[in-house]
Amino acid sequence: MSSTITPTSIESTTVVTEEKNKKGDPFIWGIYISLILISIIECFSASSREISGAGMDMYRPIMRHCIMLVMGFVLLFLIQRTDYKKFTPWIALFALATLLSMVTVQLIGDYINGAKRSFTLPGIGFSIQPAEMAKLSIVTLIAWFTARNQMVKGVTNRGVTLCAIFVLIYCAFIFLQGLTNTMLLMGISFSMMLIGGVQKRKIAIVILVYALAAGLFFFIKNINDEKKENLRTEITAMNEYGEDTIIIDEKDDKAGRGNTWEQRLRRFFTGPDLIDQEMNGKNSQEMYARIAQAHGGITGVGPGNSRECSRLPLAFSDYIYSIIIEELGLIGGVVVLALFLLLIARAKMIAKKCSRAFPALLIMGMAVMITLQAFFHMGINTGLFPVSGQPLPLISMGGTSILMVSIAFGVMLSVSRYAVQNNKIKEVKAEIRELPEDLRAENPYQSN
Repeated sequence: MSSTITPTSIESTTVVTEEKNKKGDPFIWGIYISLILISIIECFSASSREISGAGMDMYRPIMRHCIMLVMGFVLLFLIQRTDYKKFTPWIALFALATLLSMVTVQLIGDYINGAKRSFTLPGIGFSIQPAEMAKLSIVTLIAWFTARNQMVKGVTNRGVTLCAIFVLIYCAFIFLQGLTNTMLLMGISFSMMLIGGVQKRKIAIVILVYALAAGLFFFIKNINDEKKENLRTEITAMNEYGEDTIIIDEKDDKAGRGNTWEQRLRRFFTGPDLIDQEMNGKNSQEMYARIAQAHGGITGVGPGNSRECSRLPLAFSDYIYSIIIEELGLIGGVVVLALFLLLIARAKMIAKKCSRAFPALLIMGMAVMITLQAFFHMGINTGLFPVSGQPLPLISMGGTSILMVSIAFGVMLSVSRYAVQNNKIKEVKAEIRELPEDLRAENPYQSN
């Protein structure tokens, strides 16, 4: 799309939102509401293990979950009524908050499955998971950097460098919490760079830099692991001779996740097929997840009739997709998959119609973040990926995850509501006038 619009030729006009977009895209609204309904039904069924384990009232987990969904909806409602042009001052503030939360979790974080993954706000009791914040933050940052640094064919070196620096910083913290979140963050960042128009040659350089950084991290980690192993040997010898016992802090012993990842990857790639293994503490989650899926068959056993939710650990979060297939069958599993595919397809349609680069990158980035996380969750549940914890967006029980995904939906609805999606010169001029000067780049999709 060729454009002769300049800031000096912009008239003092107000963007008139088309009637069909007055309340945001109806397809995105429909997907959001559908996921909410599925979440309420399936989480109520899948929480039976949590209820029996804690001896609590049967409605308490689902009520807690519904409160989080309501909080997420309030955030979505407020954000979708806010013009996307007003988001720019908040991007840097949210990035700062994300960095502070990642530092905080390393200092006073709570151990979950052998790693510091969250911290609890004092006096409130609300748990914050920085990894979920990082996914949303990296999308907004890359959309901001690439939109501000567009050139004729691609993105400037400055824009690519800024993207790579923040991805490396975030991954350095997230890597300590889990390999899957690190891979997911990398996947989101590469997708965003491609969407933003970063040249393939520059992406190859970024991959090389990431590989060198990962190699350096593993080298340092191996040295630390050797020191820990030597310390254990010395302690064992001292105990045998009856000298004073030195106690290793259990938390420090759990800080390294390398052994866990190595065992999971080795078992996944070189171990025998799951069907040939005997059930034990290491493979019970996988076993019960497959049993649940097999039990569901084509049409499922019906909502509330799950058998495996009482035996499958984390059925309400990391393995909710297995319970969905058990209760709604293969058909229900395909429907859930189709909802996420429809989300990214609809986001692409809206992005291609946007006049400017920034709203197009925002809506596509949010859709990629949500859909890619859903694919990771489904892949883990069905055995395509090694075992790891990853919530199904907006369906799994959770706190920070629900809020971040709701914000992402709100941003998409805001773009669909306020971004100019036509070629009317008058409205395009008004949109450019309202954007900061460094975010007035044309949408690269429209030239394809």
